[in-house]
Amino acid sequence: MLGASKKDLSGKVAVITGGAKRLGRAFALSLAEAGADVAITYLTSTRDAQHTVIDTASLGGRALAVRCDVRDEKSVKAAMKEIVRELGGVDILVNNAAVYESVDFEKLTAAQWDNMFATNTRGPFRVSRAALAALRERKGRIINLASLGGLRPWSTHAHYCSSKAAVIMLTKVMAKALAPEIAVNCVAPGMIDLGEKSAAAFLKRMKTKTPMKRNGTAEDVVAAVRFFATAPHFITGQVIAVDGGLELAT
Repeated sequence: MLGASKKDLSGKVAVITGGAKRLGRAFALSLAEAGADVAITYLTSTRDAQHTVIDTASLGGRALAVRCDVRDEKSVKAAMKEIVRELGGVDILVNNAAVYESVDFEKLTAAQWDNMFATNTRGPFRVSRAALAALRERKGRIINLASLGGLRPWSTHAHYCSSKAAVIMLTKVMAKALAPEIAVNCVAPGMIDLGEKSAAAFLKRMKTKTPMKRNGTAEDVVAAVRFFATAPHFITGQVIAVDGGLELAT
Protein backbone atom coordinates (compact mmCIF):
# COMPACT_ATOMS: atom_id res chain seq x y z
CA MET A 1 0.00 0.00 0.00
CA LEU A 2 1.17 3.54 -0.77
CA GLY A 3 2.65 5.66 1.98
CA ALA A 4 3.08 4.99 5.66
CA SER A 5 0.52 3.23 7.82
CA LYS A 6 0.40 5.90 10.52
CA LYS A 7 -3.02 7.54 10.70
CA ASP A 8 -1.60 11.07 10.81
CA LEU A 9 -4.51 12.59 8.87
CA SER A 10 -7.38 11.19 10.94
CA GLY A 11 -10.27 13.62 11.04
CA LYS A 12 -9.01 15.57 8.03
CA VAL A 13 -10.71 16.07 4.67
CA ALA A 14 -8.57 15.98 1.52
CA VAL A 15 -9.67 17.07 -1.96
CA ILE A 16 -7.73 15.89 -5.02
CA THR A 17 -8.61 17.37 -8.40
CA GLY A 18 -8.18 14.94 -11.27
CA GLY A 19 -8.13 12.14 -8.73
CA ALA A 20 -9.70 9.33 -10.73
CA LYS A 21 -6.53 7.76 -12.12
CA ARG A 22 -2.76 7.90 -12.45
CA LEU A 23 -1.06 10.09 -9.83
CA GLY A 24 -4.35 11.56 -8.64
CA ARG A 25 -5.60 8.11 -7.70
CA ALA A 26 -2.32 7.39 -5.91
CA PHE A 27 -2.70 10.59 -3.87
CA ALA A 28 -6.27 9.67 -2.95
CA LEU A 29 -5.31 6.21 -1.75
CA SER A 30 -2.33 7.46 0.22
CA LEU A 31 -4.20 10.24 2.02
CA ALA A 32 -7.07 7.86 2.78
CA GLU A 33 -4.60 5.34 4.15
CA ALA A 34 -3.30 8.10 6.43
CA GLY A 35 -6.82 8.47 7.84
CA ALA A 36 -8.30 11.30 5.77
CA ASP A 37 -11.75 11.42 4.26
CA VAL A 38 -11.17 11.97 0.54
CA ALA A 39 -13.04 13.72 -2.26
CA ILE A 40 -11.81 13.44 -5.82
CA THR A 41 -12.91 15.41 -8.84
CA TYR A 42 -12.99 14.08 -12.39
CA LEU A 43 -14.13 15.33 -15.78
CA THR A 44 -14.62 12.40 -18.16
CA SER A 45 -13.14 9.39 -16.30
CA THR A 46 -16.41 8.31 -14.68
CA ARG A 47 -15.62 4.61 -14.40
CA ASP A 48 -12.11 5.25 -13.07
CA ALA A 49 -13.56 7.67 -10.51
CA GLN A 50 -16.04 5.05 -9.32
CA HIS A 51 -13.28 2.48 -8.88
CA THR A 52 -11.09 4.95 -7.01
CA VAL A 53 -13.92 5.87 -4.64
CA ILE A 54 -14.57 2.19 -3.89
CA ASP A 55 -10.89 1.49 -3.26
CA THR A 56 -10.47 4.66 -1.18
CA ALA A 57 -13.53 3.92 0.97
CA SER A 58 -12.21 0.40 1.60
CA LEU A 59 -9.41 1.99 3.63
CA GLY A 60 -11.92 3.04 6.28
CA GLY A 61 -12.83 6.66 5.62
CA ARG A 62 -15.48 8.48 3.67
CA ALA A 63 -14.93 8.88 -0.07
CA LEU A 64 -16.66 11.01 -2.66
CA ALA A 65 -16.30 11.63 -6.40
CA VAL A 66 -17.62 14.85 -7.92
CA ARG A 67 -17.63 15.77 -11.58
CA CYS A 68 -15.83 19.08 -12.09
CA ASP A 69 -14.44 21.00 -15.03
CA VAL A 70 -11.66 23.10 -13.51
CA ARG A 71 -11.85 25.41 -16.52
CA ASP A 72 -15.39 26.47 -15.61
CA GLU A 73 -16.16 28.77 -12.66
CA LYS A 74 -19.69 27.48 -12.07
CA SER A 75 -18.57 23.86 -12.18
CA VAL A 76 -15.78 24.52 -9.69
CA LYS A 77 -18.02 26.39 -7.24
CA ALA A 78 -20.72 23.72 -7.43
CA ALA A 79 -18.21 20.90 -6.87
CA MET A 80 -16.63 22.58 -3.85
CA LYS A 81 -20.04 23.34 -2.37
CA GLU A 82 -21.02 19.68 -2.69
CA ILE A 83 -17.76 18.48 -1.14
CA VAL A 84 -18.08 20.79 1.87
CA ARG A 85 -21.73 19.80 2.32
CA GLU A 86 -20.99 16.07 2.19
CA LEU A 87 -17.69 15.94 4.10
CA GLY A 88 -18.00 18.97 6.37
CA GLY A 89 -15.01 21.04 5.24
CA VAL A 90 -11.60 20.98 3.59
CA ASP A 91 -8.21 20.59 5.27
CA ILE A 92 -6.01 19.66 2.29
CA LEU A 93 -6.43 20.64 -1.36
CA VAL A 94 -4.25 18.91 -3.95
CA ASN A 95 -4.46 20.73 -7.29
CA ASN A 96 -3.56 17.82 -9.52
CA ALA A 97 -5.88 18.11 -12.55
CA ALA A 98 -3.84 18.93 -15.65
CA VAL A 99 -3.36 18.24 -19.34
CA TYR A 100 -0.15 17.42 -21.18
CA GLU A 101 0.85 17.35 -24.83
CA SER A 102 3.89 17.73 -27.03
CA VAL A 103 3.76 20.20 -29.93
CA ASP A 104 6.56 21.66 -32.04
CA PHE A 105 6.84 25.38 -31.30
CA GLU A 106 6.10 26.52 -34.85
CA LYS A 107 2.97 24.32 -34.95
CA LEU A 108 1.59 25.40 -31.57
CA THR A 109 -1.78 27.13 -31.90
CA ALA A 110 -3.30 29.82 -29.72
CA ALA A 111 -6.17 27.47 -28.93
CA GLN A 112 -3.75 24.80 -27.66
CA TRP A 113 -1.94 27.43 -25.58
CA ASP A 114 -5.19 28.76 -24.09
CA ASN A 115 -6.55 25.31 -23.25
CA MET A 116 -3.31 24.33 -21.53
CA PHE A 117 -3.36 27.42 -19.34
CA ALA A 118 -7.10 27.14 -18.69
CA THR A 119 -6.60 23.71 -17.15
CA ASN A 120 -3.08 23.75 -15.73
CA THR A 121 -2.87 27.29 -14.34
CA ARG A 122 -6.29 28.89 -14.14
CA GLY A 123 -7.70 25.59 -12.82
CA PRO A 124 -5.64 25.60 -9.59
CA PHE A 125 -6.41 29.32 -9.21
CA ARG A 126 -10.17 28.75 -9.54
CA VAL A 127 -10.30 25.69 -7.30
CA SER A 128 -8.16 27.30 -4.61
CA ARG A 129 -10.35 30.40 -4.52
CA ALA A 130 -13.50 28.28 -4.30
CA ALA A 131 -12.00 26.40 -1.34
CA LEU A 132 -10.62 29.43 0.52
CA ALA A 133 -13.36 29.83 3.11
CA ALA A 134 -13.29 26.14 4.02
CA LEU A 135 -9.49 26.05 4.14
CA ARG A 136 -9.23 29.20 6.26
CA GLU A 137 -11.70 27.83 8.76
CA ARG A 138 -9.48 24.78 9.35
CA LYS A 139 -6.07 26.43 8.79
CA GLY A 140 -5.59 24.13 5.85
CA ARG A 141 -3.02 23.42 3.18
CA ILE A 142 -2.86 23.69 -0.59
CA ILE A 143 -0.50 21.45 -2.56
CA ASN A 144 -0.08 22.36 -6.21
CA LEU A 145 1.30 19.92 -8.78
CA ALA A 146 3.79 21.49 -11.16
CA SER A 147 6.43 19.64 -13.20
CA LEU A 148 10.11 19.51 -13.95
CA GLY A 149 8.92 21.17 -17.16
CA GLY A 150 8.09 24.22 -15.08
CA LEU A 151 11.71 24.42 -13.96
CA ARG A 152 13.50 23.45 -17.18
CA PRO A 153 12.64 24.33 -20.82
CA TRP A 154 11.49 21.52 -23.12
CA SER A 155 11.55 22.69 -26.75
CA THR A 156 8.44 20.77 -27.84
CA HIS A 157 6.37 21.71 -24.77
CA ALA A 158 6.29 25.53 -24.76
CA HIS A 159 2.69 25.79 -23.55
CA TYR A 160 3.02 22.97 -21.00
CA CYS A 161 6.30 24.25 -19.54
CA SER A 162 4.98 27.81 -19.38
CA SER A 163 1.78 26.71 -17.65
CA LYS A 164 3.68 24.73 -15.03
CA ALA A 165 6.19 27.54 -14.47
CA ALA A 166 3.19 29.74 -13.80
CA VAL A 167 1.93 27.22 -11.22
CA ILE A 168 5.25 27.49 -9.38
CA MET A 169 4.98 31.28 -9.24
CA LEU A 170 1.27 31.01 -8.32
CA THR A 171 2.29 28.79 -5.40
CA LYS A 172 4.71 31.41 -4.09
CA VAL A 173 2.23 34.26 -4.52
CA MET A 174 -0.53 32.29 -2.80
CA ALA A 175 1.81 31.36 0.05
CA LYS A 176 2.29 35.06 0.78
CA ALA A 177 -1.28 36.10 0.10
CA LEU A 178 -2.97 33.35 2.14
CA ALA A 179 -0.63 33.29 5.15
CA PRO A 180 -0.90 32.78 8.04
CA GLU A 181 -4.11 30.73 7.80
CA ILE A 182 -3.21 28.56 4.79
CA ALA A 183 0.11 26.92 3.88
CA VAL A 184 0.75 26.58 0.14
CA ASN A 185 3.45 24.37 -1.37
CA CYS A 186 4.26 22.66 -4.66
CA VAL A 187 5.48 19.28 -5.92
CA ALA A 188 7.24 19.19 -9.30
CA PRO A 189 7.59 15.61 -10.62
CA GLY A 190 10.21 14.72 -13.19
CA MET A 191 10.09 11.56 -15.30
CA ILE A 192 7.61 9.30 -13.53
CA ASP A 193 7.07 5.75 -14.75
CA LEU A 194 3.41 4.81 -14.35
CA GLY A 195 3.72 1.66 -16.44
CA GLU A 196 2.36 3.16 -19.64
CA LYS A 197 3.70 1.24 -22.65
CA SER A 198 3.51 4.27 -24.94
CA ALA A 199 6.14 6.03 -22.82
CA ALA A 200 8.45 3.05 -22.25
CA ALA A 201 11.08 3.89 -24.88
CA PHE A 202 11.26 7.55 -23.85
CA LEU A 203 11.53 6.69 -20.15
CA LYS A 204 14.27 4.19 -20.87
CA ARG A 205 16.32 6.96 -22.48
CA MET A 206 15.61 9.40 -19.65
CA LYS A 207 16.70 6.91 -17.02
CA THR A 208 20.26 7.00 -18.34
CA LYS A 209 20.31 10.81 -18.05
CA THR A 210 19.01 10.89 -14.48
CA PRO A 211 21.69 11.07 -11.76
CA MET A 212 19.81 8.50 -9.63
CA LYS A 213 19.82 6.15 -12.68
CA ARG A 214 16.12 5.40 -12.54
CA ASN A 215 12.83 7.07 -13.30
CA GLY A 216 10.47 8.09 -10.54
CA THR A 217 7.52 6.05 -9.32
CA ALA A 218 4.08 7.04 -8.12
CA GLU A 219 5.27 6.30 -4.59
CA ASP A 220 8.04 8.90 -4.93
CA VAL A 221 5.57 11.66 -5.80
CA VAL A 222 3.06 10.44 -3.21
CA ALA A 223 5.73 10.74 -0.51
CA ALA A 224 6.28 14.40 -1.37
CA VAL A 225 2.55 15.15 -1.29
CA ARG A 226 2.23 13.30 2.02
CA PHE A 227 5.11 15.36 3.39
CA PHE A 228 3.38 18.66 2.61
CA ALA A 229 0.06 17.28 3.87
CA THR A 230 1.55 16.50 7.29
CA ALA A 231 4.54 18.84 7.63
CA PRO A 232 4.61 21.75 10.08
CA HIS A 233 2.21 24.49 8.96
CA PHE A 234 5.21 26.86 9.15
CA ILE A 235 6.54 25.35 5.89
CA THR A 236 5.04 27.33 3.02
CA GLY A 237 5.96 28.60 -0.44
CA GLN A 238 8.26 25.66 -1.13
CA VAL A 239 8.78 23.59 -4.28
CA ILE A 240 10.04 20.00 -4.12
CA ALA A 241 11.33 18.57 -7.40
CA VAL A 242 10.82 14.80 -7.43
CA ASP A 243 13.13 14.10 -10.34
CA GLY A 244 16.10 12.00 -9.20
CA GLY A 245 18.36 14.99 -9.83
CA LEU A 246 17.38 15.33 -13.49
CA GLU A 247 17.06 19.11 -13.18
CA LEU A 248 20.76 19.21 -12.34
CA ALA A 249 21.67 17.22 -15.44
CA THR A 250 19.67 19.14 -18.05
